[in-house]
Amino acid sequence: MTEKSKATAPAALHAYEPLTPDLVLDALASVGLAGDGRLMALSSYENRVYQVHLENTVGSDDLAGDIVVVKFYRPGRWSDAQIVEEHTFAAELMAAEIPVVGPLVLEGATLHRFGGFSFSVSPSRGGRRPELDNLEVLEWIGRFLARIHTVGSAQPFVHRPALNLQTFGYASRDILLAGGAHGSHGSHGYLPLDMESRWRKAFEEAMLVAQTVFESVGDARSLRLHGDCHPGNILWTPEGLPLAGPHFVDLDDARSGPAVQDLWMLLSGDRAQCTRQLGALVDGYEEFREFDRRELALIEPLRTLRLVHYSAWLAQRWHDPIFPINFPWFGSSDYWKGQVDMLEEQTEAMQETPLMI
Repeated sequence: MTEKSKATAPAALHAYEPLTPDLVLDALASVGLAGDGRLMALSSYENRVYQVHLENTVGSDDLAGDIVVVKFYRPGRWSDAQIVEEHTFAAELMAAEIPVVGPLVLEGATLHRFGGFSFSVSPSRGGRRPELDNLEVLEWIGRFLARIHTVGSAQPFVHRPALNLQTFGYASRDILLAGGAHGSHGSHGYLPLDMESRWRKAFEEAMLVAQTVFESVGDARSLRLHGDCHPGNILWTPEGLPLAGPHFVDLDDARSGPAVQDLWMLLSGDRAQCTRQLGALVDGYEEFREFDRRELALIEPLRTLRLVHYSAWLAQRWHDPIFPINFPWFGSSDYWKGQVDMLEEQTEAMQETPLMI
């Protein structure tokens, strides 16, 4: 094990500066797995994720010759207790024979530490994005979402936060406005002076409407969710192949919230298309679990919260060099003008008649 592999991240460096290929392989070795040197970085901005081929000779280990995915969690984002709670949820889902790809138990644990990082190891699963214009595919996904929610409703999260107006809305606003406007890439405020007042006004109006909608829905049940169930987090294996159907990955954003949060990100197109897609999802869902149709009114408020939370996420990660490279438009007046326009559109959308099925 090299001295470089043992190093922890100095405060002056960004979080992932010490994460070299050697450290990745040494981390695997620390839990009894030997990589053969083939390592590929996978697409992930929040964490750092690598696909690693294992050596064919790892004693009697069942993973010998396999491919694993190693996730290094962003320091400071989740506590160990929150990460373990995510892992426990994944284990419950897998025990219920739901096709969720969760971390492996290695050396008696799913969460490990090495070189200043927390990491986990999962089996590698192939697949393509699901064809969401196929109603049978949506019904299939809906059946599994219902089963995920049945497990999710059995007990609450204790450490992981909820998805609500405060955590996704007002907390995001506070991040974006902290310290006032300091230019498009300032270290505190992230709205340029020419857009701050317009964005703040659009945000406050949107939150007032969203709060009204949440209050009109009433006591919608909060349960453990996947939380980020967009098409990129569902791997689809065609029928006729082993493990055919959907496989749900990346529970990193698992939170408590209304069931519809795990459905609405699978909708696209105009209102008629979304209605058909939603109908197929709910048809499948209700083969296993009743769906509370009052929650359909929450789709646009949840979309609004995600919009604001996304900007705050970019702001919080701006010190990571990968973000300015991949999101160079963030913080510009044009970007914030677009955000104002979208908030105004969402304010109107939240006041329209919800999708009906």
